[in-house]
Amino acid sequence: MTSTLQPATATEAVKRPGRWTALAVLVLAVLLVAVDATVLGLATPYISEDLNPTGTQLLWIGDVYSFVIAGLLVSMGSLGDRIGRKRILLGGATAFGAISVLNAYATTPEMMIVARALLGVAGATLMPATLALIRNLFHDPRERSLAIGIWGATASAGTAVGPIVGGFLLEHFWWGSVFLINLPVMAVLVVVGIRTLPESRNPNPGPWDLTSVMLSLVGVIGVVYAVKEAATHGLALPSLAVGALGAAALTWFVRRQLTLATPLLDMRLFRNRGFSAAVLADLLTILGLSGLVFFLSQYLQLVQGRGPLEAGLAEVPAAVGAVAAGLVAGRAARRFSVRAVVAGGLAAVGLALAALTVLDRSTGYGVLGAALLVVGVGAGFSFTVTADVILSSVPKEQAGAASAVSETAYELGAALGIALLGTIVTGVYRGFPAPAGTPSGAHESLGGAVEAAAGMPTAAGRELLSAARDSFVDGLSLAMGVGAVVLLTTATAAWFLLRNQHLETHP
Repeated sequence: MTSTLQPATATEAVKRPGRWTALAVLVLAVLLVAVDATVLGLATPYISEDLNPTGTQLLWIGDVYSFVIAGLLVSMGSLGDRIGRKRILLGGATAFGAISVLNAYATTPEMMIVARALLGVAGATLMPATLALIRNLFHDPRERSLAIGIWGATASAGTAVGPIVGGFLLEHFWWGSVFLINLPVMAVLVVVGIRTLPESRNPNPGPWDLTSVMLSLVGVIGVVYAVKEAATHGLALPSLAVGALGAAALTWFVRRQLTLATPLLDMRLFRNRGFSAAVLADLLTILGLSGLVFFLSQYLQLVQGRGPLEAGLAEVPAAVGAVAAGLVAGRAARRFSVRAVVAGGLAAVGLALAALTVLDRSTGYGVLGAALLVVGVGAGFSFTVTADVILSSVPKEQAGAASAVSETAYELGAALGIALLGTIVTGVYRGFPAPAGTPSGAHESLGGAVEAAAGMPTAAGRELLSAARDSFVDGLSLAMGVGAVVLLTTATAAWFLLRNQHLETHP
C-alpha cells in the first residue's frame, strides 16, 4: 500500500514526540467501552431479579446499545473527521460517564433500555475517534501495527478487568455500582487527554450532511430491529414494514453518498478488496461469538452456581489469550501472511466454539478455560490484523469514517448475534417442563426461574431449577454450534478474500 503522505510529512509524523503517551490516553477510552460491555453481562442476573424484565426486555437491555451505536458510528466518525477527533472523543467520554450514572440508578426495565440507548449515542463517538487518532499519530507501519495491537489488547484486558472488578462490586454492593466504575476512568481520560492528545481533522471536510445522518440511523436500526423481531416472534407485517423501511433508507443512503461532492461515507472505500473483506470478517466473527459473550456469565452463575467474582475470574483466559495474540499479530502477519493469520485465528475460534457444544451443567472448568483461551488467541490475531488492514487502506483524512465502518461491523454483528443466537437460547429455554404452580415469569429467563423457585416449596423449586438449567444449557449448546459454523465459514471466506493482502512495511 502506498502511503498518502509526502516523505517529509511522514518522517515528521514518525518522530512525533509524545505519541506513546497520547496512545495511553486513547486506550483509556477503549477500556471504558470494554469494561461497560462486560459488566453488563455479569450484572444481567441481578438486573433480571431486581427489575423483573420479560425475556424480550432482557434482550433489549443487552442489544439496544449495539443498535444505537451501530446506527450512529458512521455519522460520528465522519463528524470527528470534520470537527476534530480529540474534541469528539473528550466530549463523548464526558457524556459516557454521565449517562453511566443513569444506567446505575435505573428503576424499571424501560428506564434501563432508554439509558442503554443513550449510552450508545455517547459510545458511538469513542471507538472511531481512538482508531482515527492512532492512524494520524503513527504513520510508520510497524509502529502503527504495534499501536493497534496495544489498542486491541486493552480492549481485551477490559474484558478481564470488567468481570473481576464487577464481580467484586456485585458481591459487596448493588448491581448499579458496576456502571459507576466508568466515572474514574472517564475523569482520568478527559483531564489527561486535554493536555496530551493532538487535535486532528480533515483539512477539507465539506459539510456534514444531516440527511445522510438520518438515513444511516434509520436504515441500520430498522434492518436490525426487523431481524430481531422476526427471529423472536416470526415474520409479521409490522416487522417486515420496519425492515423494508430500513432497507430503503440504506439504499437511499448509498445512492446519496455516490452523488455528494463530500459524502458522509466515501463508498469507494469498499472497492478495496482488503477493506471489504476485513469489515465482513469482523461482522461475522462477532455475530458468531455473541451467544458465548452474552450468555456465558449466566451459565457460570445461574447454572454452575459460581459467585460474580468467581465467574469474572473464570472468563480471564479469553482476555489473556487476546492480549498476547494482539501484541504479536502485526509481526505474525508480516512473517506469514494476512490471510493466514486472520483465517487461522477465525478457524481456531470456530473449533473452540464447536468444543463448547458438549457443555452440560457439570462441565469442569478445564474444558471451559481451555476453550476460552483458544477463543481469545484466535480473536486477538484476527481483530488486530483486520483493524490494521482497514486503517492502512485509507488516507489519513478519512481515518474516522473508515474506523467507523469497522466499528459498525463490530456492533452490527453484536446486535444481530444477540438477536439471532439469543433467540435460539431463549426459544429452546422456554420449552422446559415445569411443575404445577410455576409462575409464568420462570419461562421468560433463567433469572426469572431462579427467582420463582425461591418462592416455591423446596421439592417443586428444585424440580423447576433442574429443568430450567438443563433447558438453558441445551439452548446454549445449540447456539455454540451455530456460532462454530459461522466462524469456520468466515475463516474459509477470509482465506480467499484476503489473498495477496499485505501489511505495510515502510511509511
